[in-house]
Amino acid sequence: MALKTPEQYEESLRKLNLKVYLLGERVENPVDHPIIRPSMNSVKMTYALAQDPLYEELMTATSHLTGNKINRFCHLHRNTEDLIKKVKMQRLLGQKTAACFQRCVGMDAINAVDSVTYEMDEKLGTRYHERFIKFLLMMQEEDLTVDGAMTDPKGDRSLSPSKQADPDLFLRVVEKRSDGIVVRGAKAHQTGAVNSHWMLVMPTLTMTKEDADYALSFVAPADAEGVFYIYGRQSCDTRKLEGGTIDVGNRQFGGHEALMIFDNLFVPWEHVFMCGEYEYSGALVERFAGYHRQSYGGCKVGVGDVLIGAAALAADYNGASRASHVRDKLIEMIHLNETLYACGIACSAEGRETASGNYLIDLMLANVCKQNVTRFPYEIARLAEDIAGGLMVTMASEKDLRNPEIGKYIDKYLRGVASVPTEHRMRIMRLIENITLGTAAVGYRTESMHGAGSPQAQRIMISRQGNIEHKKELARAIAGISG
Repeated sequence: MALKTPEQYEESLRKLNLKVYLLGERVENPVDHPIIRPSMNSVKMTYALAQDPLYEELMTATSHLTGNKINRFCHLHRNTEDLIKKVKMQRLLGQKTAACFQRCVGMDAINAVDSVTYEMDEKLGTRYHERFIKFLLMMQEEDLTVDGAMTDPKGDRSLSPSKQADPDLFLRVVEKRSDGIVVRGAKAHQTGAVNSHWMLVMPTLTMTKEDADYALSFVAPADAEGVFYIYGRQSCDTRKLEGGTIDVGNRQFGGHEALMIFDNLFVPWEHVFMCGEYEYSGALVERFAGYHRQSYGGCKVGVGDVLIGAAALAADYNGASRASHVRDKLIEMIHLNETLYACGIACSAEGRETASGNYLIDLMLANVCKQNVTRFPYEIARLAEDIAGGLMVTMASEKDLRNPEIGKYIDKYLRGVASVPTEHRMRIMRLIENITLGTAAVGYRTESMHGAGSPQAQRIMISRQGNIEHKKELARAIAGISG
């Protein structure tokens, strides 16, 4: 089975024995929980579109290991065309879900781990790459959703992992055995964790020798003994418990993050891809971050397309679509959104081959892409809110609209253009609220700031890769300055 159907994916999740806590209680059935299910539906879309001949070129690829057709989320990039198709696929999925579809982190993780483990084996004589390829074959053949897990809680940011008051604030090895290792700690902000089959763990920082116990990479089943999840809150999340269709804004799709706890998890050696090789931790972090910063030039743009469309509809329903300032704001939103896409495509087109045969994006341009993503979606969201108007955040509820006594007043006084049903206007207002302020904001606005590293992380990488000395030489040559 190289390609799962969406139904097979959902059924595979039901077979997992995940330990999930939400709002202080154990969730017995995560798949059908009304707060969690919309995020699962987003992942299902990655399986559904792969079955559609219309999207086959973007959603699937040919495995270089087996020659079989596989989901692109399980693929290692073999050329710059693959890198470009990845960004186009992510934009498509953003357009289809207006939410986070969660498989990007795992895709970016396998591509980073591939090249780094290959180089480790070449230099150190280890067998990590061989182990990784064995896992990758299973991932491709079973079309698995893998959660890439990098971010540690970090504790006191001024202290290294080994100097923390609590040594578990970074995931670490607590025991090495003949058959494997035991690890303890946590990974924070884990996108799609509860909708994943496996997790691929990576270090969160460039480690030093004294922090070698924290230089860790491995895979484990999502429902392994010793792993549990604490589901993260999102703004307006309990609206999903009300049973309506308007107030949630995006009823069908969503995203999620969770705190992933490792309570003395045992990992067999065959699933370990780094254990103490701190010299390679920085390369793994840098490459994963580069791939994931490229991703934002696709997924955020797709959601941006939906938000721009929603803002344009709000202007139509408000009777303001002909106002020159509204048209100018929509143009600015499109300009900013396409600039993000251009950065995603550019860092892909400028990619290069690594020693393993895998292709890496241009790291400078990927960091520029993500730096823009920390800014432009905020302006796009501001303009959408400007066009929509204050009703977006003061509007009465769906229950008020449905109430036999007062519903007629909601219908009468919340109507804009007479030919547009009040319910349509309410739905588009709630969608804008959802993307800019509500649950989808986690996958659009706020994640644009902190996902794949904070803005300062990109600025550090831009500084390293900016080659200022070369630029000085160019200026000296033009100015006629010698020596």
